[in-house]
Amino acid sequence: MAQYVFLMYDSEDWYDTAGDQDVADEFRLHEAFMEAVREAGAEVVGGEALERSSTASTVRRGEGAPLVTDGPFADTKEALGGFYVIDAPDLDVALRLAAVCPAGTVEVRPVMAMPDA
Repeated sequence: MAQYVFLMYDSEDWYDTAGDQDVADEFRLHEAFMEAVREAGAEVVGGEALERSSTASTVRRGEGAPLVTDGPFADTKEALGGFYVIDAPDLDVALRLAAVCPAGTVEVRPVMAMPDA
């Protein structure tokens, strides 16, 4: 099996109006997604929801000391809201699962295989 990271992007505006029931409904969607992963012969091996992008910091390396700034402040309507790490038989299965992942946009990236040290 290969590992794939599902980077989930969506509008953060949802958090401004979501009530307790909305949050519970969203969790149920993710539980259903995890069941779909199992049914596809794959496995969720990691993942987390992330705090809003306004809480992020960015460290940029370059000449001299690293520069630390607030944010990323990209001009975009979608922000990275969470991720899953999935063990899947192949990319085709990973892409089918991404299509049912409860997020507005899902970027699927293979995890790089590192040589043994």
